[in-house]
Amino acid sequence: MTASGHSKDFVLKVVQSSLVGFMDGSVSTLAPLFATVFATEDTRVTFLVGLAAAVGTAISMAFSERLSDDGTLTGRGSPVVRGAITGLAIFVGGVLHTLPFLLPHVGIALYLAFAVVGVELLAISLIRYRYFQMSFLISALQVILGGALVFASGVLIGSV
Repeated sequence: MTASGHSKDFVLKVVQSSLVGFMDGSVSTLAPLFATVFATEDTRVTFLVGLAAAVGTAISMAFSERLSDDGTLTGRGSPVVRGAITGLAIFVGGVLHTLPFLLPHVGIALYLAFAVVGVELLAISLIRYRYFQMSFLISALQVILGGALVFASGVLIGSV
């Protein structure tokens, strides 16, 4: 058992794949999403780009996780299960902050998307704290820094 009260196998096979996926989906889709909204100011186009980024990243990383190892050497379990967990978590992480762009008003959609990204980053920090015994403050600072860098790159690219 780990300090979180869960078995090491559960943390290694489920939580780690979920966390990697959710982090990747939450952060990697920020740049294309915010570049699009700042370049076009069109919520429909932004939604479509965000959805495409979430789906494409989920498929790509699910296959990457599936093909990375067969689980026997690392003890991480079934590659098919890991790939499915990772892909689903990436999709969820990428689509959550995309959904506000279903709204027709850019300003409202942006503020709502900012709030959703904040909740996503907080959730990632809490998961790292709970399952990996990381300092919550250090985890939050690391996750926010990474998210801020990707967000800033999207805004800068979209503003050109």
